[in-house]
Amino acid sequence: MQIDPSHLTSLFEFATEGIILTNSQGNIVLVNPAAQRIFDYHASELEGKPIEILIPHRFRQNHVTTRENFYHHPQHRVMGHGRNLYGIRKDGFEIPVEVSLSFYTRSEELFVIAFVVDITERKKIESNMISQQKELEKMATDMRRLNTQLEAKVEERTLILKEALQKLEESQIELSAALDKERQLNEIKSSFVSLASHEFRTPLSTVLSSAALIAKYTKTEEQDKREKHIARIKDSVKHLNNLLEDFLSLGKLEEGKVQAKPASFHVKDLLEEIIEEMKALAKPGQQIQSIIEGEATIVSDRNLVKNILINLLSNALKFSPEQATIEVNAVNNNDNLIIRVTDQGIGISDEDKLHMFTSFFRGKNATNIQGTGLGLHIVKRYADLINARISLESKLQEGTTVTVDVPALA
Repeated sequence: MQIDPSHLTSLFEFATEGIILTNSQGNIVLVNPAAQRIFDYHASELEGKPIEILIPHRFRQNHVTTRENFYHHPQHRVMGHGRNLYGIRKDGFEIPVEVSLSFYTRSEELFVIAFVVDITERKKIESNMISQQKELEKMATDMRRLNTQLEAKVEERTLILKEALQKLEESQIELSAALDKERQLNEIKSSFVSLASHEFRTPLSTVLSSAALIAKYTKTEEQDKREKHIARIKDSVKHLNNLLEDFLSLGKLEEGKVQAKPASFHVKDLLEEIIEEMKALAKPGQQIQSIIEGEATIVSDRNLVKNILINLLSNALKFSPEQATIEVNAVNNNDNLIIRVTDQGIGISDEDKLHMFTSFFRGKNATNIQGTGLGLHIVKRYADLINARISLESKLQEGTTVTVDVPALA
């Protein structure tokens, strides 16, 4: 298929990464708007100049040698493995960057493309997280040392523990605020902070208490007790990761970063791939059975359909008991793909059905099961992007069936 040149121009002009094209002499040929913003130059000030104009003075001489070596042995690669890279703006201010290199030959002349990303904000966040991690490690060390002292110091240990918990809660609030600002989730900010404060506190407290108790079990024959607390820590960390995945998915949707990209894909291959991945989440004895009928392929967004089914199967496994069977039925009629996911779980009341696709909503009979209340809301948002219809049938203690009708996209 021949690509319209206007698409390539738009890709160059509207790319969020800086793109700089240099010739075989190392002189700048083209600079896209993103690169101009990063280095605070106009294109006319850079074109025809050596690429070293964007390299800090202390690195320029070495960069000339490195550039010449690259031209003799070009290869597509990411620069700066294991070390920090810096660029210099027009005002002389140095900025941390990530750079990827590519190349092509035209009329026997080598041209090099540099893709540049300003990672100043990321470095700030990484620095803050490293500082917080060191502080948490220091607190953990202090608690282990305190646990070896006399019982007479229980009151003192309790006071230090309270201070440590207070610091953890303050760090939690700071991280939540940073995440809100980064993804600009202004519409759900208050709900996110409220839920995060509640949901994060329990697993964090579990990690802290288990870490403190592990230090008490120093004998070989106490290994089973240590493993018990290690398992609790792993479960809590996994829960925290699931919470963050839900928040990140919702953040991308709120920012409009998720768009449908229709393409033909094989229905059976997709379902088999998803079911194989979800087996890792199954409880003892749980099975996933599938029936696939109709045409082999359909045109839609494969990734969005996959995300929808992963969320639905995850809920089906989570809310169904051990030894239960989860059924996935798919019928592809060329114009539309109908998928039904049926579980044997706790079911949903008629009252709660009205709110199941609302963000942060959880059924009254699911409050003792871990979750954010975002899963079905995210599923509904994904379905809207591909013009899919989603419906739900359920009875308390009998299970739930969710039907997704995915139309073929042009």
